[in-house]
Amino acid sequence: MKIAEFEVETWMTEHENDCQYNLTETCISSLSLNELQQYVEEDIASQIMSMTMDYGPIVGSSRLKQGILSLYTSGYEDNVTITHGAINANELVMISLLEPGDHIISLFPSYQQMYDFPISLGCTASLIHLSEEKNWLPTIDDFKQNIHSHTKMICLNSPNNPTGTSIPLDLMKEIIDLAKEYDCYILCDEIYRGVNTETYQLSPSFSDYYEKAIVTQSLSKVFSFPGLRLGWIKGPKDVIDLINYRRDYHIISSGPMDDYLACLVLENKEKILKRSLDICSRNKAYLQQWLDNEPHISCVIPADGTVCFLKYDIDMPSRDFCEKLQKETGIFFVPGAAFGIENHLRYGFTHKVEYIQEGLTLFSKWLRQFDDETNKD
Repeated sequence: MKIAEFEVETWMTEHENDCQYNLTETCISSLSLNELQQYVEEDIASQIMSMTMDYGPIVGSSRLKQGILSLYTSGYEDNVTITHGAINANELVMISLLEPGDHIISLFPSYQQMYDFPISLGCTASLIHLSEEKNWLPTIDDFKQNIHSHTKMICLNSPNNPTGTSIPLDLMKEIIDLAKEYDCYILCDEIYRGVNTETYQLSPSFSDYYEKAIVTQSLSKVFSFPGLRLGWIKGPKDVIDLINYRRDYHIISSGPMDDYLACLVLENKEKILKRSLDICSRNKAYLQQWLDNEPHISCVIPADGTVCFLKYDIDMPSRDFCEKLQKETGIFFVPGAAFGIENHLRYGFTHKVEYIQEGLTLFSKWLRQFDDETNKD
């Protein structure tokens, strides 16, 4: 099986451990077990130390599934299965449902897995190209122009990585109506769902509105526990049954310790998500303040998600831009080229605001070297 290089992941692996300011991080300020203990009455350490390290519940405990279902307005335990993060969840959905010759629709830019992995399985893909001028959002006409009789799945990432923008409910319903007409699945990676800084509520999930919707998420981004590597799939029972049949070849189980800790995270989600919302809100407010005074950078700041896509006006390829910036200042970004879009940088609302302020102040100082160059233009 041939597959394209996963450019974002390659760049992160090569650059993220050698920086002073990581301004591209997608996971909100990761929590320790000591910090989780502050939200929990039971003694986590004693529970773990007395735990038998067998495989644990193979497809996830009932307690964990109930915690996951609390994030949605519909569904039962047999609509959920557990995975190793959302990336494994997406893979399991695709290898279980897609066949060579199937057609998928996806967005661009978006998380590369949502289109290049289906292509590696022998599918054809139509990409809807998003534009900054339209706030990085598609229209229903975009989907109508690309769907046809062989379309098996619409593959979405909402909130989007790298733009942070979410598909609004009215457009969700239009996409669902179109999917029903063509009897196709909707797969939506909703890993960034949970930190809407306008409503302070969970955004709508496709799985609560369409019987053939399959959604994935994990504890990595908005729940601040990427190290647990615990994700899930929620979808129709027949699809979950099929995935569980296939998952025996891939992961067996997530293990009892991760299952237990994930239960604690989800049972205390209100406190954890409030912390995440506060961090994102403060960072978005500061970014807007910084943008108002930084002539070289512009951005559509989204209501959802933990990331956005900065645009710079300097005549330099984004890979070169990021390499030069990191070498000279220690500031780390993922270049837009890793998403197929030049003159952009992925930015994260995920660190404590004091850290972000220091990094952006240094970034502005570095950008001053280009003032004369852009003024000449």
